[in-house]
Amino acid sequence: MPNLWNKRQLTSYRFFLILSLSIVTPLGFASKAYQGIGREWFNNYAGAILYEIFWILLIMLIWRNLSPLGVSVGVLLVTCFLEVLQLWQPPFLQAMRETFIGRTLLGTTFVWWDFPYYILGCLIGWLWVRYVQKYCTRNIN
Repeated sequence: MPNLWNKRQLTSYRFFLILSLSIVTPLGFASKAYQGIGREWFNNYAGAILYEIFWILLIMLIWRNLSPLGVSVGVLLVTCFLEVLQLWQPPFLQAMRETFIGRTLLGTTFVWWDFPYYILGCLIGWLWVRYVQKYCTRNIN
């Protein structure tokens, strides 16, 4: 992100990130509840993509001077760690996973096929933030 953003550019950047979060967040929850055609894919993998995008957008909103690429790689690494952590099932993690927040943040079952969707979600999140940054610097004065 450019170091010298004017106030309108920064306000627009924040607005677009908040708008993006307000779209991605309900879609992520909806993907878990979807019961139509392709239900299994939406419930498992679309949610994984949206989960990655959510964290990238949120982190970039809070710490706007971070590199979108660095944040995307960091989110990918943490998410992959959490996926592998699902193989470990000590009582304290199992208790956390029994709650809605625990299931949402920590997951419950290790699945190899989650990794490509985590990568895809981080790629989309990175491209999304880069587009918003470029749009705000070029089109808003």
